[in-house]
Amino acid sequence: QVQLVESGGGLVQAGGSLTLSCAASGGTFSSYAMGWFRQAPGKEREFVASISRYSGGSTRYADSVKGRFTITRDNAKNTMYLQMNVPNVEDTAVYYCTEDLILHRVLVGTADYWGQGTQVTVSS
Repeated sequence: QVQLVESGGGLVQAGGSLTLSCAASGGTFSSYAMGWFRQAPGKEREFVASISRYSGGSTRYADSVKGRFTITRDNAKNTMYLQMNVPNVEDTAVYYCTEDLILHRVLVGTADYWGQGTQVTVSS
């Protein structure tokens, strides 16, 4: 059974940096496309970034984070990362990692597997 566990969330100052990790187990990690979503209080869950199944694979970003966040993966460690640079208060949310065999499902938020989420709070 696939399990995803996020870590690295916490409190960060605006303009700082933070790296989230998502450790996967129970499946063939390199077979899955992966992504990050986030949900702020009172708002709908939204797409943040995605990466195809290969280390160094193709990536996509929401316009709101493009140029500030970087998604990567290490297939040897079964782990995906989200490097958050120059975060702002609007980035405050619970961040979820997700994976699926089909990249499109990751992009539209209908992936089979989701983590429990990690809270990121950006202070001004």
